Amino acid sequence: MTIQSTGQTALEYMPCRYGRSKLVFRGPRKRLETDYVAFLGGTETYGKFMPQPFPNLVEQSLNVQCVNFGCVNAGPDVFLGDPFVPGACSKARVTVLEVMGAANLSNRFYSVHPRRNDRFLKPSMLMQTIFRGTDFTEFTFTRHLLSTLQSEAPEKYEIVVDELRQAWLARMRSLLAKIDGKVILLWVKPPMTAQVGPLGGDPLFVDRTMMEQIGQSVTGIVEVDLPSHDAALRLEGMSYTEMDQPAATELWGAPAHQLVAADVTEALTKMV
Repeated sequence: MTIQSTGQTALEYMPCRYGRSKLVFRGPRKRLETDYVAFLGGTETYGKFMPQPFPNLVEQSLNVQCVNFGCVNAGPDVFLGDPFVPGACSKARVTVLEVMGAANLSNRFYSVHPRRNDRFLKPSMLMQTIFRGTDFTEFTFTRHLLSTLQSEAPEKYEIVVDELRQAWLARMRSLLAKIDGKVILLWVKPPMTAQVGPLGGDPLFVDRTMMEQIGQSVTGIVEVDLPSHDAALRLEGMSYTEMDQPAATELWGAPAHQLVAADVTEALTKMV
């Protein structure tokens, strides 16, 4: 299953669209007229650099059609503002919703791109007032912004993190309210190692207290703790170009996708 590559052949994702959605999803495009399980989430659900991401593995195990609505760098805002996806999830037998981080959503301090939620657009007047003297024109991505704030103004940074957590809870409740039927939250936690970075591990800023609050609105939660792996094992089973290798090391490899798929399959077996 290992398809590591340092050549120049990129993985073919067979991009496709559904209905009135402006989002581009991973193919092949599935028929939504028959029974299916919907998978909603960000980069890991999409399966960037993965020939067989966990939704594919679940489909093979359950023999039930699985539709991948994952989007690279998505936060809750992507799906909350989409005219098609929440309705498609409502028609699914079950929706598996990957818990996405709290950094990539618009809030009282800054706004993000409506479809590329990792892209920082502009600060609010409130943020400019609190972080007076900060040149926000130098930031393109939310992580760069937050890392800089954490380093230069740690006390004020904590105010932003608290706002992001509250915004995440509100946005997740709104998204779940748009999806009729059964929803399983997939909460995948990274190993507590140095690789998680100064801001913490993905899903960024989401803690157990938040999950307990949002868990009241769903059918169940699948909680997966990823084991610690060295760099080589984290890249196992991926397909990437030499230029993509730094980005690939930040994502799950095949062992992680297999572990997640096994736990999700176990939960879904009782429901489909």
